[in-house]
Amino acid sequence: MDFLTGPFVDNEFLRLSLAATCLVAVTCAVAGTFVVLRGLAFVGDALAHGVVPGVAVALIAGFSGVLGAAIGAGVMMSGVSIVTRRYRLSGDTAIGLLFVGMLALGVIIQSRSDSFAGDLAAVLFGEVLGISGSDLVWQIVALVVVGLVAYVCRRPFLLLSVDEGLAATSGFPVGRFHNIMLAMVALTVVASFQTVGTLLVLGMLVAPAATGALFGRRVGTVMAVAAVVGVVSSYAGLLISYHADLAAGASIVLTSVMIFALCAAGVEIRRWQSHRKDIHHDHDHPHLHEHVHLR
Repeated sequence: MDFLTGPFVDNEFLRLSLAATCLVAVTCAVAGTFVVLRGLAFVGDALAHGVVPGVAVALIAGFSGVLGAAIGAGVMMSGVSIVTRRYRLSGDTAIGLLFVGMLALGVIIQSRSDSFAGDLAAVLFGEVLGISGSDLVWQIVALVVVGLVAYVCRRPFLLLSVDEGLAATSGFPVGRFHNIMLAMVALTVVASFQTVGTLLVLGMLVAPAATGALFGRRVGTVMAVAAVVGVVSSYAGLLISYHADLAAGASIVLTSVMIFALCAAGVEIRRWQSHRKDIHHDHDHPHLHEHVHLR
């Protein structure tokens, strides 16, 4: 039992890390559900990497990395909107252009600044074991805002995830609610990057929500399963990283991906068993099958 609870009982910094990663997990579960249902994984990846230049400039100038990440996400979203609207390029093309451009700019800034080189690993992979009380407050605020946006806009978000035409015929402005959804994802990325890093935040957005989508037919169910998977991944990942001396953020994300893989394998086994049962049923009742088929 001490193996499972001892590290968190004895270490305050590990308890703070667990609290922060659980908050990140729930926030990502809310936003990640719509990322998965709407097919915005590429957008989430682009936003996660698009904040790097903003964070780099902010840290070099002595400002908060969160402020820089927010500015970087804003520039990324504005650029995608402008390229898509004014030059009639597809959304994927615009996102790809801004994605590689912002990432390249971040690398150039890093290469020209010796002072930022030491912070780059923290930006990319987070500082799970360096969480402070103020970081928890910021993460709680982000969770509340993301949760409120998802609740207020749940109907248009759901319709957008099913069919943009259906959302439009239902009287919802598609462009406006799409941008609100992107802003919600951007806020999640900005709030989470300090904990799990820009490279790993996409895993927290996608893997738990994808697991929820395997079992849930309703948005609320998908979110609930995603939140549980995220929290379990946070606890197990921190525990594994503590005992095996591994990177904490990467352990958490890899655990969430492994949970998805195990659940997906279980779903496939269940489908295979159900298919075999149907075949045996057809062989055992040939006349009944024929009768139903003729009708």
